[in-house]
Amino acid sequence: MRRQCRVGVLGHGAIGSRVAADIAAGLVPGASLAGIMVRSELRDAPARRLSLSAALTECDVIVECAGQQALESYGEQILSSGTDLLMTSIGALADPRLHTKLHAAFPGRLFYTSGAIGGLDLLAAGARMGDYQRVTVTTRKLPHSLIQPWMSEKQIAQLEQATAASEVFSGSARDAAQLFPKSLNVAAAVALAIGDWSVVQVRLLADPAARLTEHRIHAKGTCGEYDFTIQNEPAAENPRTSGVVPYAVLRSLNSIVAQSGGLI
Repeated sequence: MRRQCRVGVLGHGAIGSRVAADIAAGLVPGASLAGIMVRSELRDAPARRLSLSAALTECDVIVECAGQQALESYGEQILSSGTDLLMTSIGALADPRLHTKLHAAFPGRLFYTSGAIGGLDLLAAGARMGDYQRVTVTTRKLPHSLIQPWMSEKQIAQLEQATAASEVFSGSARDAAQLFPKSLNVAAAVALAIGDWSVVQVRLLADPAARLTEHRIHAKGTCGEYDFTIQNEPAAENPRTSGVVPYAVLRSLNSIVAQSGGLI
């Protein structure tokens, strides 16, 4: 009988709490929840609190659900210990220095999750066939979910008082992922899928009528032309992210620990 894969969850917010609960409930075959890594005390959690040092000896895989700063602080250490790392905050890889550092660390393996969008497998396959001439990501979200610490009081007021759709950002995927770390991981996902940050352009719209979070991806290249739209329910606990994200993380984890074949 194959040994259970011991999983640690880094972070216990809107994403991490759902991921931890489902692992503890046995909903990821082949995985067991070793513990949860958080800075504060845990309440109503399905497993004990683990220190990072303990997790590196007790876990086979650590699932990051704690944000880009957590990857900056702990990612290299996790991978260098031989523990595999499943990233949720993949926008962190917009930083070329961190991207290089994490991909150079071993013997642990680095995995990404698809998060709030689909079609990444097709985009990646197309990139193997040839170059993309143009890739655009247009995201539409509720204005208050786009407020950032770096914004001026005027920018914040405009978002809080918005009555019509307006453009908040237009530029590169790299800038988008760094300026909106909890809202535009999708831009990073597309750039990583096609293997080219420079070709992906992003437009972010604040729309008070956007009940659903919308991502539209358009790509044109040697492989053909693709145009697809995703509309997700925002997470009830944190409207900056889509409600489907923890389930995307769980699906990615299932692929890592699966004891049988299936769609990956």
